[in-house]
Amino acid sequence: MKISPYLHFNGNCEQAIALYEKALGVKAEALRYSDAPPSEGYDPPPGTENLIMHACLERDGDRIMSLCDMPPDEGASFGNAMAVFVEMEGADAVKAAFNVLKEGGKVEMEPQKTFWSECFASLEDKFGVGWMLTVEE
Repeated sequence: MKISPYLHFNGNCEQAIALYEKALGVKAEALRYSDAPPSEGYDPPPGTENLIMHACLERDGDRIMSLCDMPPDEGASFGNAMAVFVEMEGADAVKAAFNVLKEGGKVEMEPQKTFWSECFASLEDKFGVGWMLTVEE
């Protein structure tokens, strides 16, 4: 079983993807609502043509997360019950990702040595997504 978070955005998914690609050194594969093949009983909601219907960020064959823009009439709302937990190769990688993700966000814990990790950091990015970055053990 593989578990990965699925994040919903309010029209700014493409910006979030760009930030996460830069922070994590990955590339997203994305499908826009306008790319969806014709399907009986499904028409993309008006106003979604250029929005992201589904995107995945993967690294070394593992899905990090899936993302999408919610149709304008549905909207997305974030609570504080979710964070993306990322194990990285070394303190330098944690610090580099942290420095990108913290721009416009809210720092909870600066990168530092803890009893459970060589380097751990936590923050909320400018999109309201919580992140916990740690060194792989």
